[in-house]
Amino acid sequence: MRKDAHAVDDMDTTETAETVDPGHPAGTPALGLVTIGQAPRADLRPDAEPLLPGVRLVEHGALDAERFDGAAEAATRRLLAPEDGEAPLVSRLRDGRSVLLGHGAIVPRITDAVARAERDGAAATLLLCTGRFPAVRARRPLLFAEPLVQQAVAATVGTDPVGIVCPHPDQAEDVSRRWAELLPGRVQAATADPYGPAERVLDDIAAAARTLADRGSSWLVLDCIGYTEQMRTAALRATGRPVLLARAIAVRMAAEVVAASA
Repeated sequence: MRKDAHAVDDMDTTETAETVDPGHPAGTPALGLVTIGQAPRADLRPDAEPLLPGVRLVEHGALDAERFDGAAEAATRRLLAPEDGEAPLVSRLRDGRSVLLGHGAIVPRITDAVARAERDGAAATLLLCTGRFPAVRARRPLLFAEPLVQQAVAATVGTDPVGIVCPHPDQAEDVSRRWAELLPGRVQAATADPYGPAERVLDDIAAAARTLADRGSSWLVLDCIGYTEQMRTAALRATGRPVLLARAIAVRMAAEVVAASA
């Protein structure tokens, strides 16, 4: 958990339509969910809500103000794209499509989205991405999914070999390196896009999981917030190996912080 000492009063923030959970009264403890893509994350709520009883969800996206339609889309994607040689970040747009992002373009937009979540009453905010980020200014506890997920996995797997599933081939080398720095056992990676065509996404997840299991991985980690409980089940059925889900770990930890801060 990180909390930057800088205030956000002097930030130039862009107002966009907020996505506030209507199912709880205004005084209910609130968790901010900030995606590096666009809110709301319709793919996340079915998995997150059962883990957050009595918690109001406040959703904002780093790309909420960006245009991904018509002639504006190509220019927007170029503006947000990773630099040459940079491992990309991958996230979801409101319409379900994916977008590749670079760190330099996205960090200022994340800062703005965190400020909006806090203005909507978030007692703590969870950044919905397992990528690595610099400090982001926040007034209240700001949780980064990557260290939450990595430390939980490290405490679970011991020295066993671990297979990591990530969304994009250009991420695989970076993901393998970052996990190998943490885990004492052998680490290997395979890719499957959680935002790919619905008719084949579960088969792709299962295939990546089988590849890792066949290469000796005792544990599997679905290392992207875009992977769902349904995808976890597909990986588990395909391999018979235990499958740790990044979104579930991060949301469970965030729920504890909201309870502590309420």
